[in-house]
This record gives sequence, C-alpha cells and structure tokens, in this order.
Amino acid sequence: MRLALLLLLLLALPLAAQSPLAWLAGSWTAQQGRAAFEETWLPPVGTSLLGLSRTVAGGRMVAFEYLRIVERNGETFYVAQPNGRPPTEFKLTSFTATKAVFENPANDFPKVISYELTAPDKLTATISAGEKRQEFRFERAQP
Repeated sequence: MRLALLLLLLLALPLAAQSPLAWLAGSWTAQQGRAAFEETWLPPVGTSLLGLSRTVAGGRMVAFEYLRIVERNGETFYVAQPNGRPPTEFKLTSFTATKAVFENPANDFPKVISYELTAPDKLTATISAGEKRQEFRFERAQP
C-alpha cells in the first residue's frame, strides 16, 4: 500500500510543476541607460513561485526585491518586498498563456504589475499607475 501511494505521489509531481506561470521561471536581464536589471524566478512548486531581483548601476547594487507568486483560497497574488520592506500584494486579475496582470488599486505606485512573454527568450515587465508607466524588456540570461 505504501509503495502504491509513493508511486502515485511521484507521478503527480510533474503535474504540480506545470503551473500556468511556469514560463516566468528562469533568469532574466535588462539594461536601461546605465542601470542593469536582473530578475530570477525559481521553477514553480505546487502553486507558488519564488523570485528575486536586483538593480545594478555604477558597479554597485542600488536596489533589490524579494518576490513571490502564491495562491490562497483559490486566488493568486504577486507579493513584492522591495529592499526588504513589508510585503505588498497584487491580485491576479487577468491571465493568458503568455501574460499575467496583477493589481492593487490601494497601492501608490505601482497599482498594476504585468509580465508578458513576448518571445521564447523575451519578457516584458510593466509597472504602472494611471499615466505613470515603466517598462522593462528582459532577455533570458544565458547559463
């Protein structure tokens, strides 16, 4: 009985890894002026993804952020902790096979965070609030 249960659990593992946001996993880099942006997402486990970003300018790290995408009570949230501050949550409001949009209307900036896979190795992240908008065009980092 134990062996059968173990086999069922092992067979189920690949299904859990097939998160609809699995395309976000990997290391991504972007350059804007003299600033370099790096964002790394670990492969999904169950319904969660874990990420980390940093911004480097002038040869030093000027910002970092802890990131999570988690599911609670049937809803999905993007949780950001810039520079280690307390978490801010953004609810998943729109989703396709290549794009995810998260929103928090109560946050000052950003109110909306979106990720879009525009090609197999290209990712656009956008943060916005009203007319204010910033876009990051990432490319998959080569190992």
